[in-house]
Amino acid sequence: MPDSKMPVIAVTVGEPAGIGPEISIRAAWALRQQMRPVLIGDAAYLAMLANEIDPSIRLMGISLQAMRNAGLPATDQQRVTVIDCPLNAHVIAGQLDPRNGRAVLQTLDVAVESVQQGWCDAIVTAPLQKSTINEAGVRFSGHTEYLAEKTQTPQVVMMLACDANPQLSQPLRVALATTHLPLRDVPDAIRSDELLRTMQIIDADLQQKMGIAHPRILVTGLNPHAGENGYLGREEIEIIAPVIAQAQALGLQVSGPYPADTLFQQKYLAQADCVLAMYHDQGLTVLKHASFGLGVNITLGLPLIRTSVDHGTALDLVAQGVGHADTGSMQVALRTAAAMAMTNIKK
Repeated sequence: MPDSKMPVIAVTVGEPAGIGPEISIRAAWALRQQMRPVLIGDAAYLAMLANEIDPSIRLMGISLQAMRNAGLPATDQQRVTVIDCPLNAHVIAGQLDPRNGRAVLQTLDVAVESVQQGWCDAIVTAPLQKSTINEAGVRFSGHTEYLAEKTQTPQVVMMLACDANPQLSQPLRVALATTHLPLRDVPDAIRSDELLRTMQIIDADLQQKMGIAHPRILVTGLNPHAGENGYLGREEIEIIAPVIAQAQALGLQVSGPYPADTLFQQKYLAQADCVLAMYHDQGLTVLKHASFGLGVNITLGLPLIRTSVDHGTALDLVAQGVGHADTGSMQVALRTAAAMAMTNIKK
């Protein structure tokens, strides 16, 4: 951990024409007494935007070379550090520009480097626009895949989480066996070896990064009614249930498969630390209904801590000017990353 009493969190500000820079600045400023957020983006643009948001916000820019030479400079809690990753084109709010795609990608590279070099303890990512990076000539499918490749991680797991609220009596965590796939491709993507590894990753990271000593994982079925004994599909019988048995034999507290349409009730969730859903909308529709704007995306399996917001770039909202963005999810992402960093350090 860097020489600080508080966790140091690298924050990539995301697509410059989107909501990311504003929510990053506002959330970092609001939480600067609880942690040390370090913004990664174009220092001049962020300074201009910060002044537009609130003239009392104070940023301190440093070059990447200066950080490589001497690490992060000491600072008080009245300034937020910005590692400068200059953009290539002027930013017009709400209008994408592929000329800035490579600069956005650089912020991710710098964030990974900052953790690997010990300058920061965790990464929080604001939303970016995949199209601008691809149109800049770089094949890019998403934050999660890029970070996995960058850290040479063979398999990662996407998990979204939210705190207790009027609809939920306890925190809800939902991990996914498959992520961004067409629905017709999901059954073929559920393979025994990968599903078992997914369960092991969830179990390990809930212990090591979230401090849950004996994680309880509930697993959904793939088909309606969890296949109804094979009448509505055999994936539960041939793949999911046998993998659950393997995981149990390895000492994991895993159970299921449960019908997804009845699993998300308090009487079941009270017995769970995480639900493993088979595909994107099966699990995330429930979580986002209960917590949209206050959830956090956590990548499990990486050799570093990474959280993110649960929403996109909101280009239409940004075009209306500053002051319309809700920083709720970004603040949750920052607080979650800081808590995970502290757990990781204490173990």
